[in-house]
Amino acid sequence: MKLSSLYESPLKVPYLEPNVSGILTNRLTVLLNGLSGNQRIVVVCVGTDRSTGDSLGPLIGTTLGNYRSSQFELYGTLEEPVHAMNLEDTLGLIHRQHPHSFIIGIDACLGQVTSVGNIQVGIGPVRPGAGVNKQLPPVGDMHITGIVNVGGFMEYFVLQNTRLHLVMRMADVIAHSLFSAIMNCRSSRPAAMQD
Repeated sequence: MKLSSLYESPLKVPYLEPNVSGILTNRLTVLLNGLSGNQRIVVVCVGTDRSTGDSLGPLIGTTLGNYRSSQFELYGTLEEPVHAMNLEDTLGLIHRQHPHSFIIGIDACLGQVTSVGNIQVGIGPVRPGAGVNKQLPPVGDMHITGIVNVGGFMEYFVLQNTRLHLVMRMADVIAHSLFSAIMNCRSSRPAAMQD
């Protein structure tokens, strides 16, 4: 994927920023327009519904699932989450069923107090479990993360005590922006190049 240096550095935008959906959709559209003709998009939303802070991914997955689109494959919802216990198996399944696909990894993360509420989009994988010192396989050719709380001390407790309102608002923004970007990307291609 060739991009100008302007888009190589990650985008970081607060979820309360005016026109946050437009900003995210524009960046995601640019990144997705670099895909080859019929390369399949696979969205992997990592997290669990058993922790408020870590439910960002499954909430996004559930919202994306409600769009019922054939333009992408989806893994990780509230009903069927992708988490530490099944992540490796899920990635193996994706590589078998969708070889040469473009994977978008989505996860919650912890950060500095001034970054809480920020949404990040960038090239390269998301690293699930890094905030709680777990060694899990990286996910994605591109990542979207939401900084849901402060890291650095008692991470499991912090994730359990994250405000659900924040997580749900961020999930809505990310799901809407990503879906819009995928539709923009797919509709701009000639019909012969689409799946």
